[in-house]
Parts: sequence; structure tokens; C-alpha cells
Amino acid sequence: MKTPLYDLAVIGGGINGCGIARDAAGRGLSVFLSEQNDLAGGTSSASTKLIHGGLRYLEYYQFRLVREALREREVLLRAAPHIIWPLRFILPHHQGLRPYWLVRLGLFLYDHLGGRRLLPGTSTVDLTRDEAGAPLKKLFTKGFEYSDCWVMDSRLVILNAMDASAAGAHILPRTKCIQAVRVNGIWQLKLENTENGTHSEINALAVINATGPWLDDFLTHADHEDHGEHIRMVKGSHIIVKKLFSHKRSYIFQNADGRIIFAIPYENEFTLIGTTDVDFQGDPGKVEISDEEIQYLCDAASEYFITPVTRESVISSYSGVRPLFDDGKNEAKAATRDYVLKIDDDNGSAPLLSIYGGKITTYRKLAEAVLQKLRPYIPSMGEEWTEGAPLPGGDFHPFEFEAQVEKLRSACSCLEEKHATRLMRAYGSKAFEIVKGVRTASDLGRCFGADLYEVEVSYLMTHEWAMTAEDVLRRRSNMGLFLDREECCGLEDWMKSHRNQ
Repeated sequence: MKTPLYDLAVIGGGINGCGIARDAAGRGLSVFLSEQNDLAGGTSSASTKLIHGGLRYLEYYQFRLVREALREREVLLRAAPHIIWPLRFILPHHQGLRPYWLVRLGLFLYDHLGGRRLLPGTSTVDLTRDEAGAPLKKLFTKGFEYSDCWVMDSRLVILNAMDASAAGAHILPRTKCIQAVRVNGIWQLKLENTENGTHSEINALAVINATGPWLDDFLTHADHEDHGEHIRMVKGSHIIVKKLFSHKRSYIFQNADGRIIFAIPYENEFTLIGTTDVDFQGDPGKVEISDEEIQYLCDAASEYFITPVTRESVISSYSGVRPLFDDGKNEAKAATRDYVLKIDDDNGSAPLLSIYGGKITTYRKLAEAVLQKLRPYIPSMGEEWTEGAPLPGGDFHPFEFEAQVEKLRSACSCLEEKHATRLMRAYGSKAFEIVKGVRTASDLGRCFGADLYEVEVSYLMTHEWAMTAEDVLRRRSNMGLFLDREECCGLEDWMKSHRNQ
């Protein structure tokens, strides 16, 4: 059998890799993407779940990054209004930390740098009278309220992969690239299926190293000229506790160490608190929160909330490793979050482009920048197209979400409002495909726990590359927070028995 030749081989199935695959396939390129684990299995499912400009980056004068991220907020909100929605943030003024005038100046810049149109601007808030002040200690009497957006981060990755696949890209999760060599101006890649150990090969005109924390490791298996550039792995951890407040706004808290943390409503019943910034050494596939990080987040939140957040409050946690460009900054919090692209070629052919850093908010612009760098090597590629193009399920206006839920309930009258809302949040207009033909509750199939039914899991296995219960419960949804151990095992057994059907 002849080895297939692709224009572009993308190694890494996180947000950057899937975003590039989508953009490139939409430009008419033949695209192959491999991911050693599940899609979004690393950093891209372990973020703070925000589409934001990065207010604190203004302190480090990263104005280009903040401007680009602020502009992308509304581009992405329009593209995926089911998994991205506006959030208002309360920033209490803390005496002794950043002065009031400085915070106000930063928020003024935040409001005006990115050409905001859909989202409301900053306002002051009287915490002695506003409901947002009720959960806070009484010493916090005034503050600010500003806008950013929430995102279901791992679903953003999946939607990009789905769109790439629809445009012809070959998406192959659980496949590791174990060798990449240049032969006569073309890349030859050896691949290994991480489930069964089988091997295969492909060829490509260009290779993109979008492996995130595994960037340096991948380069040890690829032909390239070492220029001494490396990633700096910085761990960010989050804790999940029972909800600390009943309103729908979020908090951003300043800390004495100069960092900030967020406290965000999470899946209606919880509060998400994070993140940390800790230099990390070791296997990024085995990252987990430390006792010190748990205590740090509990202490930081307890500085503001009347009800103390203790270690006993923590019901779940997650950690991820940010693959930042090592710019020599002494503190992890000061290392740049901007992306850096480095290209290595063989006398003008067979380029290898490596991606250092990047934010989930700017993944689409990163993809455009990557393809612009590769255009001299693949001049047949089409023009930019993703701005203004909806992601799968996102073909409705951001402020029409409730109307879409009602349409879904009209199409499937057996759905409870809470269930219909969750399906619309996760799948947007694709939810109609999931419940097509469902007339009664029994048509939903087996219930695995909470409101997770067979029709949804079957859809995820067929259309979204889900293979295990963890894929479904952690990366395609957050339903793992609502199922007990026995229910999770039941789901795993059912998926195993239906995997090859």
C-alpha cells in the first residue's frame, strides 16, 4: 500500500493543533492530525475555562496580547454561543494592594483596547448594597464589575476537530508520532496506536509540533536543528467546592503575592477556584495538584469570603501544564503567555514549525499566524476564513440561547428543562441530531446517572471520538461531578461493549 502524502501533519490534539487543522483543511489543504491520548487530553481541558483578555497581563505591558485576546472574545462568542457565554466579574478593592486609581485605569484600557461591541463595559459596584457583596467579608465595601466570557474548554477543542474532519482532515486520537525524519524534502512520520501498539506511516510536506508540554520531547524524535530554545512548564491547578454564592457573577481576587485567583459559578452546584502558577518538572501526563497548592487556593479565597474555604471543602481538583516559551523570567507568574512560533526547514523545504505557549482565547489567531508562516512552503493554501464562521452547533445569535432551548423542548417534549439546557449548552444546534426520533423518555435509552442517557453517549462515540467513560465524563461533559463510582463503572462497561459495534 502506498504511504499517504499530506500537505500538513499536525502533531498534538489540543486547542492549537485542532484549531490549525480546522483552518488548514478549510483552506483546501490535505491535513493529518495525531494525538497520543484523547483530544484535549492535556492542557486544553485544564484551563480556568475563560475566554478573556488577561487583565493582569497589562501589568507586564503585554498590550498586543491583551488587544488580540479582547478582540477574539467576541469573535469566539459569535462562533460558539452554546459553549461560550458572557460572564460579569466582581473585582473587590483590597486596601493595601493595587491602588484604586490603578485598577480603574487598567479596566479602562481593558474596555477600549479590543473594540468591545457585544459585552457591557466596566462599572463600579457598592458591595454594601449589591448581592455580590453578601458572601464577602464586610471590609470589602466597593469594587468594580467588568465583562469576560466562559468557555467549555475541552468542547472547544472537539468542535474544532469536528469542523476540521468535516472539511476533510484525518483526525486520529490515541496515536503517537514516534519518529519524524526528512527524506528527499518530505517528512516521513512513524505512528503508533497507543491502544493496541500497531504501527503505521504517513508522509507530509510540513509538520507542526503542537504537542504543548511534550514539545521538547517530540523534538528528540524529529529531525531538526537545535537552537537551544525550550519550553518552560508551569503548572496551574484548580479546586472545585460546593457553591459559595447563589448569584451568577464571578469574582476575581487580588492576592498579596501579586497574583490573582478566580471564583466562578460551575455547573450550577459548584464554585471553581483557581489558578496557581508553579514551575513544573516531570511527566506532564502525570500532573496533579499538590497539598501546597490546595492550601494556597483555600487561603486566597478565605481572604475574601465570609465562609472559610478549607481543605475539607474541596470535592474535586484538576491540574494542567502550560507550555510557555522560556523567556528567562524569574517568576512563573511573569513568564509570557503570548505564543512564539519557531520554524526549522531543510534548505527551503520540509518545514517543522514548533508552537511555544499560547492562550486558549487566541488559538484562532495563532492558527492564522502558523499558516501564514507556512505559506511560502505550501503556496496552494487558500485565504483566511475562520473569522465569522460558526463552529459546529453555533449557528445562532449569542443572545438567542434561551429560544434555542425552547425549540429543542418543542422538538423533544419529553426533555426536562434542565436536561434540554445542558444539551443545548454542550451541543448547540447539534442537540437536535442527538434527540432525533426521541418521542418518549424510554427512547433516550439507558440512563447512566443524572441526565446522561444512551442517545447522548452513542452520539459522542460516533461523532466525537469518545472511547472511554473518562472521555465522556471529563472532556465531552462535566457529568463526572454528578455520577457516583458505580454509575461511572456502568458507563465504562457499556462503552466497552459497544465500542466496536
